Amino acid sequence: MDPAALLPTPDAIPVDWGWFHVLLLLTFLVHILLMSTMFGSAFIGFISYFQKDGTANPCSESVSHTLPFIIAFTVNFGVAPLLFVQVLYGHLFYTSSILMATYWLSLVGVLVAAYALSYLLKYRYGRLGWLRLPIFMVIVSLFALIAFAFVNNIGMMQNPSTWPRYFSEPRGLLLNLQDPMQVPRYFHFVFGSVALGGLAIALYFHWQQKQGDWTGMDWVRRGCRWFSFATMANILLGLWFLFTLPQGTLSFENLHTQALVTALSVGILTAIPAIRAGLAGRVVATLWWTLATMVSMVLARDLLRQILLAPWFSPAELEVKPEFTPLYLFLAVFIVGLALITWMVPFTLRNCRGGQV
Repeated sequence: MDPAALLPTPDAIPVDWGWFHVLLLLTFLVHILLMSTMFGSAFIGFISYFQKDGTANPCSESVSHTLPFIIAFTVNFGVAPLLFVQVLYGHLFYTSSILMATYWLSLVGVLVAAYALSYLLKYRYGRLGWLRLPIFMVIVSLFALIAFAFVNNIGMMQNPSTWPRYFSEPRGLLLNLQDPMQVPRYFHFVFGSVALGGLAIALYFHWQQKQGDWTGMDWVRRGCRWFSFATMANILLGLWFLFTLPQGTLSFENLHTQALVTALSVGILTAIPAIRAGLAGRVVATLWWTLATMVSMVLARDLLRQILLAPWFSPAELEVKPEFTPLYLFLAVFIVGLALITWMVPFTLRNCRGGQV
């Protein structure tokens, strides 16, 4: 069967696709930073239990107190990019979601379970004793499952040639495991999350020092080292991922490919000083270099998606039925929401002394 015959007809959009494209990139950048912080900090908090005096480790305790806060922000900031993906690539995304529907629908329960356990860890941390370790392990495992499902879904969305497998497995149990890009893509996310989790931990204890609390000062250096070594490993994983791309993907005759290579090169060049700053324990410098790297990598990710989907679809092909009122309304609510968040975050931080959120 010709996979092109399985592509649904996309819906019309109210304004030019470029508006949604820019909003997708901006909101996804915020979401991936929060999501990586959530996963990575939980992972490091779990691993720190295996170090000397792990049960009294300020990292694990601080992560346990802040994790519900980070999860809430991650989920809420994930709504916007998910909606923009559905606007631009909805006919592809819905199809891939149906192909793996059993796993996809179960993510709601998985996320709720992780969220509930994070609150248990937060409010019963002092009483849980040895139970803290298995609870941390379950939370990290649930986060890993959620990430695995998302990577599978996006992989199938970008590769309609795999869709005919539905006729041999129509129960919503398909995964993208036959795709050689799947494994390196997943581990690239995992190690990137560990890196950003380490940086977030270093920033948290750096902020605590500014408030006069020096109990976790050693974790400024440790968090930076987690960031640097995980980033080194992630560069190698990124190269592995590039080698698994379909033959002909990186054809330099294509303007998208040239832009992709440029974005990747900038990302690598900014990652090197980020690693050096992390090894030196310079938290603020590491943060700025990392943000530059993340912007480049988000752009590269988007360009790669356009290249992979080029034989099947381009959002520039979407029909436009002009209707600007919803866009104006969204932008107004978006600006008000950002203003409220800008006020809320410092207010919350002022009330989380001693790791309490």
